[in-house]
Amino acid sequence: MKKIIVILACCALIAPLASAKTRKKGTTTDEAITVTGTVVQTTSEAGAAANYQPARTLVVNETFSKDPHRYVLDGPGHIVNSRGEMVHTPIQPGSHVRVFFLSTGGDSRVIDHVVVD
Repeated sequence: MKKIIVILACCALIAPLASAKTRKKGTTTDEAITVTGTVVQTTSEAGAAANYQPARTLVVNETFSKDPHRYVLDGPGHIVNSRGEMVHTPIQPGSHVRVFFLSTGGDSRVIDHVVVD
């Protein structure tokens, strides 16, 4: 019985120390910062993949345009299906695609990602 009382007394003395919180008094200051950079906007267009695909380029016959558009496959542009799963096979001609790209000026459009339906 003495053993149980001693154990409970020790626990009662140690428990407050284990959950003790330290508090510091101090002040906080707010400083204004300025962030500069280039705003990059991702745009998307839909259409069908063309029959001819040059290396590292995706040619898309857009739904509302007579002229095909070329998109540069430069960098980590991923091709996914409508469920978001990576596609590892070539895009078949005539496949409906939605291209998400970054305009880098002029006619150059760098692919961010492509969704194949």
